[in-house]
Amino acid sequence: MATISQTPLFSWKKVESSPEILRLARALGELPDEPIMRTLIAQRKGKRNDYPIEAVWNSLVAGIVFGHGSVESLRRELARNGELRQACGFDPLYGDKAVPPSWVYSRFLGKLYKNRRMIDEMFHELVDRLTALLPDFGQDLAVDGKAIQTHGLNDPEAAWGAKKTYLTAGAEGKGEKHTKWWFGYKLHLIVDANYELPVGFEVTKANVAETTRMMPMVEEIREKHPALHARAEALSADKGYDSGKDKATLYDGHAIKPLIDTRDMRQKKEIQTWQPLDPEHHDTIHFDGTGRVACKIDPFEPDDEKAFALMQFNGFEKDRETLKFRCPAAAYGMECKNRDACRCRLAVRDGLYGRVVRVPLDRDRRLFTPIYRHSRTFRKAYKKRSSVERVNSRIDQVYGFERHFIRGRAKMELRVGLTLIVMLATAAAWIRAGQKENARSLLRAA
Repeated sequence: MATISQTPLFSWKKVESSPEILRLARALGELPDEPIMRTLIAQRKGKRNDYPIEAVWNSLVAGIVFGHGSVESLRRELARNGELRQACGFDPLYGDKAVPPSWVYSRFLGKLYKNRRMIDEMFHELVDRLTALLPDFGQDLAVDGKAIQTHGLNDPEAAWGAKKTYLTAGAEGKGEKHTKWWFGYKLHLIVDANYELPVGFEVTKANVAETTRMMPMVEEIREKHPALHARAEALSADKGYDSGKDKATLYDGHAIKPLIDTRDMRQKKEIQTWQPLDPEHHDTIHFDGTGRVACKIDPFEPDDEKAFALMQFNGFEKDRETLKFRCPAAAYGMECKNRDACRCRLAVRDGLYGRVVRVPLDRDRRLFTPIYRHSRTFRKAYKKRSSVERVNSRIDQVYGFERHFIRGRAKMELRVGLTLIVMLATAAAWIRAGQKENARSLLRAA
C-alpha cells in the first residue's frame, strides 16, 4: 500500500469505517506497489508536490474498486466523500479542495503508461501470492477471449472484430448462427476455474484470433509461475480453441489435460457421418466428426442412427495413451447382426465381455484427448469453463468496462492491468482475513 507519512489533525480512524472503506483499505494493503511508488516519487523529485503521488495512486485504485468508469465520476465521489479522501491519503483540512483536478490524473496516467511494465510485475507477484495462500489455486484453468469496444471510432490502434456463436438448436438439430461485431480490442484471459481469478492475460486488437494466444499465455505461466504451472491439471475452453496441435502441446508439453469442445468439421453432404477407424482394414468400428466411436451392428440398415451403436467408453489408459471402448452389444445387451464382420479381424477375441477397442490419441489429437469428449467426466469438468465468462461479466459490470472512455492500446492495457491487480488484491485480502468464501465477492459503487 502507498502510505502517507504525515498524520492529519483529524482522522477518520477515530470513526468506525464503512464496509466499503474497509474493503478498499484491505485491497490497498495487499497491493505490492512499493516499487512503482518509489519510481514515480523519484521521477517527481524537485517538482511541486501539491497532490501526493501516493494519494493520487490510492484514489485511482479506489475508482477501480468502486467501479467508476471515468476520472470525473471518481472526482465527484471524492468531492462528496470525506472518508474516502482520507482513506486515499488526501489532507482532510483542505476538504473537497484536496481532490486533484482532471489534468493531474491525466498526467499521472501518462506516467503509469510509461511504467506499465511494473503493473504487469504487480500482477505476477499477486498471482504468486495467491498460489502460496491457496494450495489448489491454478489446479483447474479456463480460457476465453473478451470483446472490449474502444471509445469512439477514431482509434487508429483498434480494429474490427467478430465472434460467431450458435443460438439454441431448433428442430433440425442445428442452432441459428449469430455474429457479434465490435470495434476495439480483445482481452485474452486465463483464470482459475474454481476461484474465478485471473492468472494470465493479454490485450490485442479485436481481429486477433483467440486460438493463437492461448499457448503463448500458457508458456508465460510456466515461465512466470512455475509452482502454479506444476499443479495445473486441466484447461477448459470453447470450440474457438479447438486445435489438435494445441491440445497435443497442452498434454505432451505441459501435462495439462485439454477440456476443449470439439467442432464437427464434416459439414459437407458428400462426406459420410461415420468414417472407418482403421481405413486400411475392413472392420465395423467407426468414428464421427466429434470423436464418437461406434460399431456397425446392422450392415443392411440404411439409417445410420439405427445401423451404428455407440461403444461403451471404459476410460483412458495413461501408460498406453489410448482410449478404451467396449462392444455395445455386450455392454448394453443389444442385438448385433454384424458379428461375422467383427470376427474377421485376427486380433479379435469373442466372449461374454465382448470386443475391446483401444483408440490411440495419435489417431486424431483434435478428436481424441485424455478426457474423452463424450464422457460424463468431460461434461462435468467442462462446466467450469463458465467461470471465465463470470470473470468477464464482472470486468464489465463491476469494474466499469461496460461504459468506459478508454481509447488507445496502451491505455487499454494499463486499465485492464489495473483492474486485474485490484481483483487479485481484493481476493488476497479476503483470504488473509479468513474469509476465503468471499474471495470473489465484490460490491458495485453506490
